[in-house]
Amino acid sequence: MGDKTSIEWTDATWNPVTGCSKVSQGCKNCYAERVFSRAYGKERKFTDVKCHPERLGQPLRWKKPRRIFVNSMSDLFHESVPVEFIDRVFVVMAQAPLHTFQILTKRPERMRDYSRVLVSLCPKRRSLRMRDSMYKGHPAETLVCGTKPAHIGKFPWPLHNLHLGVSIEDQQTADERIPLLLQTPAAVRFVSAEPLLGPIDLKLSTQSSGLSTQIDWVIAGGESGPNARPMHPDWARGLRDQCRMVGVPFFFKQWGEWLHESEFRAGLAEVGRASKRMEAGDGLQFIRVGKKAAGNVLDGMRYREFPS
Repeated sequence: MGDKTSIEWTDATWNPVTGCSKVSQGCKNCYAERVFSRAYGKERKFTDVKCHPERLGQPLRWKKPRRIFVNSMSDLFHESVPVEFIDRVFVVMAQAPLHTFQILTKRPERMRDYSRVLVSLCPKRRSLRMRDSMYKGHPAETLVCGTKPAHIGKFPWPLHNLHLGVSIEDQQTADERIPLLLQTPAAVRFVSAEPLLGPIDLKLSTQSSGLSTQIDWVIAGGESGPNARPMHPDWARGLRDQCRMVGVPFFFKQWGEWLHESEFRAGLAEVGRASKRMEAGDGLQFIRVGKKAAGNVLDGMRYREFPS
């Protein structure tokens, strides 16, 4: 967590909230839960969602512009995160225009409703004046808001440096979450299909042009970890081809732990023969080679595209 990260589509992570709960099949083998367990052991359960006010000032101390993934270890719009704390996170992002903040959620309804409130801001409702007791022990809090009220209403909405996205894994979650994302006021909207567990029609060709109704970026990737499920290459190709048709940037993050037999390259054949195999529905096999060996080359190319 912090100024360096192995997540390929971002530069840094910032976790003012930790802990989460599972809502769909994409959460089954959650990487954040594995990291959390190594950090806390039996001291704390992953479902114990906790806010960390002492971490709020972290991005303000980073002087070099970077992409920042907000809450890689949680979901900012989890029902256990108080709206007042979400306010404070948004104030920090507004006060750091040199950075680009990336928020992913599996709870897009709450994200949409929160963003809509900001559009028609009520000063009294959104004033972030902190009680004196909230400053004690948290010097970063003074850095964020000072001794005077910090108010989101003084910043233009949507924030130009904030990208809002939803995590999906199959057609059902896409159909449930993407329409809510499209109803959310945002400068940039994106979709992360990771782990990709089935073919997905994003319906990009049916959207009107312009930021008000468009998906601006698509990330795709297979699952990693000890219990990872394989991703068929046709599922990744399908998302890539949909993006190509309408000019949406596409980022292929990884194959994950498994390679489809059709994707084998000469350099991986020896590894594949010694690895676990799994039958695919097309009569071919997936071969477990590990995340590093599987890599991120799709049909001979690496897709590392970002939204403008």
